[in-house]
Amino acid sequence: MVALEELEEKYHLPFLSITQPVENTPSGRMMRRQLATIAAFTTEQQSLDVRDGINRRVQEAWFPSNPPYGYRTRRVAKRSIVVAHPHNADKVRRIFDLRAQHGMTVPEIRDRLFEEGLFYADSKPHFSKSKINAILHDLSYTGFVRFKGNWCEGNHESLVDQVTWDRVRVSFAEKKYRSHEMIYASQLIRCGHCGHVVTGEEKSKMTKNGTRSYVYYRCARYWTTDHPRVRLTEAEVDEQVKKAIAPLKQPCSKFTGLIKGIAESILAEKIRTSESQVTDTRRLLSLLDLQRKKLLSRNLSGSIPDQVYDEQMSAFVEQESILRRQLVQHEKTVSRANELIEGSHKVFVRIATDWSSLDRRRRQLVLSSLFDDFRLEGRTLVPVNGTRLELFRTE
Repeated sequence: MVALEELEEKYHLPFLSITQPVENTPSGRMMRRQLATIAAFTTEQQSLDVRDGINRRVQEAWFPSNPPYGYRTRRVAKRSIVVAHPHNADKVRRIFDLRAQHGMTVPEIRDRLFEEGLFYADSKPHFSKSKINAILHDLSYTGFVRFKGNWCEGNHESLVDQVTWDRVRVSFAEKKYRSHEMIYASQLIRCGHCGHVVTGEEKSKMTKNGTRSYVYYRCARYWTTDHPRVRLTEAEVDEQVKKAIAPLKQPCSKFTGLIKGIAESILAEKIRTSESQVTDTRRLLSLLDLQRKKLLSRNLSGSIPDQVYDEQMSAFVEQESILRRQLVQHEKTVSRANELIEGSHKVFVRIATDWSSLDRRRRQLVLSSLFDDFRLEGRTLVPVNGTRLELFRTE
């Protein structure tokens, strides 16, 4: 405002205001300065209010701005909260699953998502490689919120568990070794003496056949004064777990029916997601058919040459072929789901029978599903809550 007044005085340029006209008199200039002061105050105050609002939102454990892909905002009781997106959340989970469990590269994940009918958006079916890479590096999906370079716990639903997140970090060579990769070192066991988490350590030993690695489990405070010096080998822990899950080998009839019901409810959600993808696929097929008709019309009118027409039609045929395969895959998914429901109770029999051959990830999932926790009393592993296993024994 000072600069404008200087121009007005120095070059005799009149100051003209369209929305708030004032006279070019001492009283008019005073009014003009007051209006400018009020405008400056309003702008600065709005800036402070916005920053305070953002700070309060972060203190309440919500994202300070738009949530990342896979979430959406929803108004509840005049408050904006963050919830998992009904469709995009499953896409984020699938991206992490393909990286953590299948070891796929970002381009491979991009192609697989398209083949499975998991599209980024209607107008852009393919995920970009940069977007997939950003998703795989975003800690927000484990339940955290980033603000001013720091991470704090959020109120939103986590789409990725900690074990999967760590496996993805290892796949990017960000972490060379994690105790969670050991079967029983993922906070499944706590020390009966001090209550701290039992962790794992790997030792190497020279033998006649070369170097062998052994895994031991001990309390995280193993070296503190007066703490029992107890270390269990993985084989010792395995034997005790086998005894704990022995009832799985002979489930009762009531349990068999219960497991079928649970499997049906879980797979019903899988089928619902697949049907949602089928809806998207059919909509894309309709759009593709419409684009093909428009292309034909333009070719007949001479708007585009035959070569361009042939190239574009070939691309349409390829896209249609992929979308048709997705519809066939949906039918297979439904059929496979029904088979799994019928044989769901057999999974538990296999768990008890083939425990030693299961990989680490599956063992951890089984233990976390059947037991709330384990407590290590001396050298004995005690299930904190084994009530779920009672279902197998009750007739």
